[in-house]
Amino acid sequence: MKVYDAASIRNVAVVGHGGCGKTQLVSAVLFSAGMVNRLGRVDDGTTVTDYDEEEIARKHTLSASLAFAEWNKTKINVIDTPGFGNFFSDARAALRVADAALVVVDAVAGVEVQTEKAWSTADELGLPRLIVLNRLDRDRASLDRTLDSLRQTCGRTIVPIQLPIGEGPDFAGVIDLVAMKALMFANDGSGKMTEGAVPASLEDAAKVARDALIELVAEADEPLMEKFFEAGTLSSDELARGLETATREAKIFPLVCASGAANLGIPPLLDAVVSYLPSPADRPFQGVLTGTGAAMARPADEKAPYAAFVWKTVADQFAGRITMFRVYQGALRADSTVHNATQAAQERLGHLAVMQGKAQTNVPEIKAGDIGIVAKLKDTRTNDTLADKAAGLTFAPLAFPEPVLSYAIEPKSRGDEDKISSAMHRLEEEDPTIRYARDPQTHELLLAGQGQLHIEVTVAKLKRRFGVEVNLKPPRIPYRETITARVDAHGRHKKQTGGHGQFGDCKIRMAPLPRGAGFEFADEIFGGSIPRQFVPAVEKGIQESRLRGYLAGYPVVDFRVELYDGQYHDVDSNELSFKTAGSLAFKEAMGKARATLLEPIMNVEVYAPNDYAGDLMGDLNGRRGRISGMDPRGAMTVIKAQVPMAEMLTYEQHLTSVTGGRGSYQMEYSHYDEVPAHLQPKIVSAAKAERGHAVEEEV
Repeated sequence: MKVYDAASIRNVAVVGHGGCGKTQLVSAVLFSAGMVNRLGRVDDGTTVTDYDEEEIARKHTLSASLAFAEWNKTKINVIDTPGFGNFFSDARAALRVADAALVVVDAVAGVEVQTEKAWSTADELGLPRLIVLNRLDRDRASLDRTLDSLRQTCGRTIVPIQLPIGEGPDFAGVIDLVAMKALMFANDGSGKMTEGAVPASLEDAAKVARDALIELVAEADEPLMEKFFEAGTLSSDELARGLETATREAKIFPLVCASGAANLGIPPLLDAVVSYLPSPADRPFQGVLTGTGAAMARPADEKAPYAAFVWKTVADQFAGRITMFRVYQGALRADSTVHNATQAAQERLGHLAVMQGKAQTNVPEIKAGDIGIVAKLKDTRTNDTLADKAAGLTFAPLAFPEPVLSYAIEPKSRGDEDKISSAMHRLEEEDPTIRYARDPQTHELLLAGQGQLHIEVTVAKLKRRFGVEVNLKPPRIPYRETITARVDAHGRHKKQTGGHGQFGDCKIRMAPLPRGAGFEFADEIFGGSIPRQFVPAVEKGIQESRLRGYLAGYPVVDFRVELYDGQYHDVDSNELSFKTAGSLAFKEAMGKARATLLEPIMNVEVYAPNDYAGDLMGDLNGRRGRISGMDPRGAMTVIKAQVPMAEMLTYEQHLTSVTGGRGSYQMEYSHYDEVPAHLQPKIVSAAKAERGHAVEEEV
């Protein structure tokens, strides 16, 4: 396969809301460019980029995947990204290594929440964008309605460079507003295109749309503005050059019309990608200077020392770890040794390849600006920089969101815990937004992710790739116990048997501490009533008892113990006796200190359309939440609140149901607070029943 230089490459991330037809559009692009010999279909599970079994079964993209098309002597690297909020981190990573975004919008549904998120991310990165109005062949498809939605949400500089000829089932072609000609498409799915004159019935609409395009392009360029004022218009060549410049500078965002499922409008879409979107040579990349940490910008120079960024890792059950990277300067060559600047390690590269979905094509080298893969690197992970020491740079890591929902998992087969651990380690490498750990208090294995769908997909991967089946169950809330009164207590352990007996006696004072203070122990013994060597044993007895809990088996926190008196026996006293005495004193104190339960409180941010804000605030109040603020953002509202974790376990399903999938949320731990008194008996009785059941199972 030909190795392309930076000027002949376009790196494009295909983004948009789930279900808008991104994968089907990519399939049509690959077919029209002659990269595949048939038009793959999502419904049939035959697309190039949705090749994972779980994606085929669910008919949705769940992970970013790579493909490429060769068009007009240009290589277009296409990154097909997920459209569900649970998997948005993959779309964010793809936008980071792309030079432009192909924003796909459903011509019926218009702008949806993940479209907005992708647009905002592209704004943050300063990326040029080309909007594809997809599914124009569907009933109720409308350019005007969708364009209004886009401009209201994403800005006024979105402008059509095509008009559809017909909408809905009548969609048959487009008018190219730059060249002012009609492009008609065969309706047999072949994608064949013929050129002709603009239909007379659409001449007036095309002229109005072209004038609006010319005016917007002229506003973005001062010399063109002068020509526009002089002549009242721009020539087709001037318009094309101005549109190219304004698009690459992200001043204008052109819109084209298509249908991926019907394979309509794809060749002019590919022409627009090549003509208007930038190559890596047009966009200096951003790096961080080694040593100083200062930001810098450099061109994609293939003769410079190599520097590449690892943006994704895939745990392949056959090929092992597959590392996806973009080369920003220099070139990586097969069968060479490279330096991992992040890990300060050397890596041996074997075969380098480019991806066409799951198919790999080996290449001798990958030059600056291109995206490739390599298998079986030992130490390299996502976010690492592969760079020659002479390059003197690294790349800022991608920021991955913290998990918002966790479930307890248990293996269906005994003895599978080790297999789960090994498999989860590999999946965590592939997806940095999941967490797997054992809860030290509840001893449960916890799997945390971005939402219920995310966790279900991870469990499905465990079964399919690694042969490990698990049951999912809601995790135990990590409640804590504490005291609310200052008390004195006495613990005495005396046991006489044949030979030496056991004797330990201690007096303690317990007092509450502020939230988050944990546990403190103070030795206030004077006069030797308890020898120094036995004081640690008293503390150990209290420590072990507090971790076992008093009310419901949860650790006791935020209190102080002062050991102030006691007795000992020269012969019968030992560490075990004083450890037992400490435990007895603790239990007596807990019985008098008005023990209470604490629960974790979470900081919650809900992102939803304005129309649902009132209902969502009412629901959060019903979940014992405290609303701390509302922040309108265009058509969306961000609601901030503090809510008990126990009330958030089912929140994702509720939010999805209420908002029709347009809402999303994130949460993180804030602090512990007291459980309302009327709820405590139920929690205590449930915990005792669970502990009793666990004891029966152990027996």
